[in-house]
Amino acid sequence: MCPSIRKSLLNSPSDRPAWYDAILPVIDLRHGQVVHGIAGRRDEYLPVSSRYVEDSRPGTIAMLYARTFGFQDCYVADLNAICEGQVDAAGLEAIAVQGLNVWLDAGIGNLDQWRACEQSLREWRPYRWVIGLESLESWQSLSELITEIGAERLVFSLDLQNGTLLTSRNDFRDLTPLEVAQRAVHLGVRQQVVLDLAAVGEGGGTGVEPLLQELREQLPEVCLLAGGGMASPADVEALVGLGVGRVLVASALHNGRIAPFHAERRQGQPRLA
Repeated sequence: MCPSIRKSLLNSPSDRPAWYDAILPVIDLRHGQVVHGIAGRRDEYLPVSSRYVEDSRPGTIAMLYARTFGFQDCYVADLNAICEGQVDAAGLEAIAVQGLNVWLDAGIGNLDQWRACEQSLREWRPYRWVIGLESLESWQSLSELITEIGAERLVFSLDLQNGTLLTSRNDFRDLTPLEVAQRAVHLGVRQQVVLDLAAVGEGGGTGVEPLLQELREQLPEVCLLAGGGMASPADVEALVGLGVGRVLVASALHNGRIAPFHAERRQGQPRLA
């Protein structure tokens, strides 16, 4: 079991299902708002509409995750940083002050970018740094980042688009997803996200289940994370059954398909914010 999910289970109510504690809620941050991801078409992302809160400010959504859903961690994709190289330090801090452990993808491609990003965050540091294949410049950069950040705090994201590696870099272009995952592990990666952006926000599943099964067989020592397209508790539970330690979820938390779990739910009355 991944150390992060083991810790979460130890700190969770005993009557809460394991699949719920595997959820890693997602915030896509863009121009100071939390936006709804749609198949990786970032120019179409609009502010998220949640049944539980009245606005899409990052602090509001972080409070929703922490207080209403009872989550301890949160995966944040800073799309300003990923797309434009501009870190939304204020938006990230608004999330962090709600007490969530932030798993941050800030479009880090090399060691210098990581150092600049860390310095811009001022008073706090992410719980985990997510280094996405989409942004990563080279294998050497990944090796340097692992050395500087540490394998415990670095999460490598195997970014795909319709099953194809999401990268333009020569180091990765002619490899298969499995080969990239194996090479990353050889360099020292111990936590990997498998995410096909084409599935994000579509509610049709991750589309990477066969790859996850292969990775579980070939790289049993790696903590796997996956998500995109989760539409129900059954979808989350199915990924946990494949050996996935944390499951990225966003849309299903806001539209009510995955409701907050509290003792009141057994009586049909979920507690809302």
